[in-house]
Amino acid sequence: MTVIAFVVGVVLLVVGLAASIALHEVGHLVPAKTFGVRVGQYMIGFGPTLWSRRRGETEYGFKAIPLGGYISMAGMYPPSRAEGRAGGGFFATMVQDARTANDETLDGDDGERVFYRLPVYQRVIVMLGGPLMNLVLAIVLFTVLLSGIGLQTATTTVASLSECVPATVGAECTAQDPAAPSQAAGLEPGDVIVSVDGTPVSTFAEASAIIQASPGEQLTLVVERDGAQQTLTATPATISSTDADGQTTQIGFLGIAPTAEYVRQPITAGPQAAFENVAAVAEVIWQLPIKVWDTAVDLVTGQERDPNGPLSVVGAGVLAGEVASADAPVLNRVAGILGLLASLNIALFVFNLIPLLPLDGGHVVVALWDGLKRAWAKLFRRPPPKPVDATKLVPLTFVVVIGLIVMGAVLILADIFNPVSLF
Repeated sequence: MTVIAFVVGVVLLVVGLAASIALHEVGHLVPAKTFGVRVGQYMIGFGPTLWSRRRGETEYGFKAIPLGGYISMAGMYPPSRAEGRAGGGFFATMVQDARTANDETLDGDDGERVFYRLPVYQRVIVMLGGPLMNLVLAIVLFTVLLSGIGLQTATTTVASLSECVPATVGAECTAQDPAAPSQAAGLEPGDVIVSVDGTPVSTFAEASAIIQASPGEQLTLVVERDGAQQTLTATPATISSTDADGQTTQIGFLGIAPTAEYVRQPITAGPQAAFENVAAVAEVIWQLPIKVWDTAVDLVTGQERDPNGPLSVVGAGVLAGEVASADAPVLNRVAGILGLLASLNIALFVFNLIPLLPLDGGHVVVALWDGLKRAWAKLFRRPPPKPVDATKLVPLTFVVVIGLIVMGAVLILADIFNPVSLF
């Protein structure tokens, strides 16, 4: 059953990712058609075509490698005759091949329904439409997760009592350890803590903060049991706690474990979580080459990977499988898959904004540069400049693609042989 659940989790992740890619391309397709650009293909995946159907002037279909998608717009770049043929050499040949492929989308003429002729703002809208679709989808998923299902929160309802007072936080009980103060105080599972030492509490974190700050001090607890309030007294024991910086402090310990429940958040929680994730993912993307290098080092040395580092699709699939097969309630597993898909869409949003071709951000930069040149010429009353020919950037694009392939391969190998695990 666990293996089946793991496979189900992987399949759900793949389907969700495919849907995210499809919607990303819809984000390009709709504004392109709205602005009159001729779109020849809308494809999910790369490589050989598995299935396609033509509707009007556009062929819609699926390809064999489901690691992305694209739409083929007429005249992404100006026709090659505007610049002439390139010279010899490997990169020059690549430039000419790109121009030839672009010319084929023009249907033999330099018509009006081409991308490069659009006003700058329309080209920017078309290219940003894909990433923005991923952002919107992430906001929807986070909203469903946080406002529909809720955020799992430790409540003031007592789930269980500790058997002893451990020497340090997290230590196992031994026969020599004294009984937990919660038992002497008369607390019972199911009690709802109303106030601690005269301070009303609505979350376990609030109750815990008062208890930890009061080692050795007698506290008055008001609890609700069977619909009636009772007043109890308890003296927290003193134990050692070590923080992330290695500093050891003495805190109060009562010995109660809270009940975790899903608490629905305000409707604004979804957008807030999405934009917080944007900032976190942007920080990872900004340092991506360094983080991939660190991942490669961890792979070779066998060290534990940074759980907040980059993942490949393989790694995301493994995490989805672990979530689906976890020994947890179904709602918890559904929430985990939704959170993972929302985070993947944030990653797609941020990654595609990188201002390098062939990514969407690179096309936005080309459009803005074209607009800047035209504005400069108009300001100084010069003749309109020729359209920016981005095929000249094919060598740089080639280097970027090779870099992405290498980093992707490193991450895939790391996710297979040194995976990040949630448990």
